[in-house]
Amino acid sequence: MINRIFIILLVLVLVTVSVCSLSLVNIMIFHGEEYQSKATEQQLYDTRITAERGTIYDRNGEILATSAPVWTVFVTPNAVAKIDDSNKREQIKNKICEGLSSILEIEKSEIEEKLGKTKTYYVAIKQKVENDVAQKIRTFLTDNKDLGLSAYIGLDQTTKRYYTNDNLASTVLGFVGNDNQGLSGIELKYDDQLTGTPGRIVAAKNALGTDMPFTYEKKIDAKAGNSVYLTIDEYIQYVTEKYLADAVESNKVGERGAALVMNVKTAEILAMAVKGDFNPNEYLKLSKQDQATVDAITDTTEKNKKLKELQNKQWRNKNISDPYEPGSVFKVITESIGIEEGFVNLNSSFNCTGTIFVAGQKYNCHKKGGHGVQNLTQATQNSCNPFFISLGQTIGVSTFSKYFNAFGLNEKTGIDLPGEATSQYHSEKNMGPTELASSSFGQTFKITPIQLITALAATVNGGKLLSPHIVKKIVDTDGNVIKNYDTTVKRQVISKQTSDTVCQILESVVDGGGGKNAYAAGYRIGGKTGTSQKVAEMLASGKSGLYVASFVGFAPMDDPEIAVLVLLDEPHGSNYYGGTISAPVGGQILSEVLPYLGVEPQYTAEQSKYLQVSVPDVKGKTLSQAKSELSALSLGYRVVGKGDTIVKQLPASTQTIYKNGIVILYTDKDEEIQKAQVPNLKGMSISEVNSTAVSAGFNVTFKGNIKTSSGVVSYMQSVEPGTELDKGSVIEVYFRSQETGDISLVD
Repeated sequence: MINRIFIILLVLVLVTVSVCSLSLVNIMIFHGEEYQSKATEQQLYDTRITAERGTIYDRNGEILATSAPVWTVFVTPNAVAKIDDSNKREQIKNKICEGLSSILEIEKSEIEEKLGKTKTYYVAIKQKVENDVAQKIRTFLTDNKDLGLSAYIGLDQTTKRYYTNDNLASTVLGFVGNDNQGLSGIELKYDDQLTGTPGRIVAAKNALGTDMPFTYEKKIDAKAGNSVYLTIDEYIQYVTEKYLADAVESNKVGERGAALVMNVKTAEILAMAVKGDFNPNEYLKLSKQDQATVDAITDTTEKNKKLKELQNKQWRNKNISDPYEPGSVFKVITESIGIEEGFVNLNSSFNCTGTIFVAGQKYNCHKKGGHGVQNLTQATQNSCNPFFISLGQTIGVSTFSKYFNAFGLNEKTGIDLPGEATSQYHSEKNMGPTELASSSFGQTFKITPIQLITALAATVNGGKLLSPHIVKKIVDTDGNVIKNYDTTVKRQVISKQTSDTVCQILESVVDGGGGKNAYAAGYRIGGKTGTSQKVAEMLASGKSGLYVASFVGFAPMDDPEIAVLVLLDEPHGSNYYGGTISAPVGGQILSEVLPYLGVEPQYTAEQSKYLQVSVPDVKGKTLSQAKSELSALSLGYRVVGKGDTIVKQLPASTQTIYKNGIVILYTDKDEEIQKAQVPNLKGMSISEVNSTAVSAGFNVTFKGNIKTSSGVVSYMQSVEPGTELDKGSVIEVYFRSQETGDISLVD
């Protein structure tokens, strides 16, 4: 009996050993690598270190977009669920929810829900947390060290993109998504350069996800991305956006405004602006007006559809993505072709009767009754449609089409930005006399602003078509230049002689023609205005009065360096002409950009009458000395107080004012600064503005078209009427001619 029991036990032992041995063989030999991998996964945690994105600079090294450390706050639901003591588990859960809810300003229920994912080791509570908030989390963990909360709450460092000037150049820079991937603009186009190489931390952890006592850790540092230097100049971009935004607002522009500033000798883009735009730091946020439009929609589907539509609209770079009919600014191209081919010269004449017929189609001149006999320069100054239609017919379809292609208008410019659109133009075989007629003054075809300014730059730079670019160089983290982007000449389109003739004509347009509102005292500026009808849009919508007002300007005309293009899409109001609402913007931009670039002004005797003078510093001087100095500069004065020494003056000595302006002199320390309401200075002549301002106790500086005092009217002032201001303060007042013209009219 005993032997039988022994034998049975022995058999059982042998069977058990055999089974165990076979299992060990199966685990160690046949599935060894698999189980070893699983063990490693449980004991080692691989953490990704986000690489810092490269910086975007302007041409002078000013930061436009940069990255800085931020943190992701996460919890470990799996580790919380493994706490054996149920009371302690609930205590820790409550502490986590209360603490994170308070610090991160998140509902407790949201955190509770995420802690309920008990099979998950890592759940993000909030991303892109700034350093001050991350520090509060660290303090919270330290204060609750007895509960060991650091095993259940963690911080992962990552980076956040910051755009230092908010909206400035936003449609150029673009923006990044939640994973720091470029989604538009430079951020998208150069994403492969800006994106760095992520690093890794491989560390040994226990079942709770905390470091083991015998910590194993291997770290591979992240490598930051390369930096991109743009051709954009931060100051020129600021000036361009400032005046464009003013024009968009004051003219109630419906479809946004766009502006470009280009160096015509290098095709470098110095400024590229769109208004309205967006803030890339909050790229999903709409303007107040657009948000109100969305909020007014009650249907959820329609609301979301409109939201996406308006977001995409504000992100679009109108300068490269939206083709439009250029209108009369295109006449510069038409006359360049005519001069180059010998069909017209400065002595050519044409009699404008007010109408012209082409293949039975009647075209009207914007001047009722016509301009009469005029030469090429006069026809351009007058923006005479019948003249340019006649010139187009003389040039012919074949030659016109050849030059349209030569100026690069049938192809993308290749600008180094995503989303460039193609032009919409008549094929040569489908182009008849009426299509040629309308094309000669810039209608019935569409090109992008970047195509237009690139082509127009060739008409004034000696005839060379260049490749526009907006990136200057790419630099690595050690400061080494990886790539330079230099000027590329595509081809010679017209001769230097033709280009010089065009420059001469365009200067006369600003000097005494339809572009006179682009005038800037002391500078030789050339340009052309345009007011195009949005024919296709009007036919499709049944609406009327849809226009694009535009202006292109060049300076200095003795050796052109800068081109400016301004367009206002669908201005609303009684004045929608390019010559009256777009030309002043071009002049304002050039008046600030040219001195900034070191171009010295040269004033005529007429211009000298409206020159500003620097206010002298008379503080600390006797009243008689102050009066003498001010009178010598043709400046008036008012004395406030009964003392004999000047203790304060307005305006200060750092300012400049019109030479017939007034300085307020205070002679008593206790005397309060006198204030007054700013008068309405709009709709007046130069002399009326000055006398009204001085009577109210203010000074003025004159801006815009002040070449002659006759025929110009003030239309804008830097301080709104009714604003209370210190007497003696300086108000900028802008003038323009009210003469209109340059619109294409067809019966």
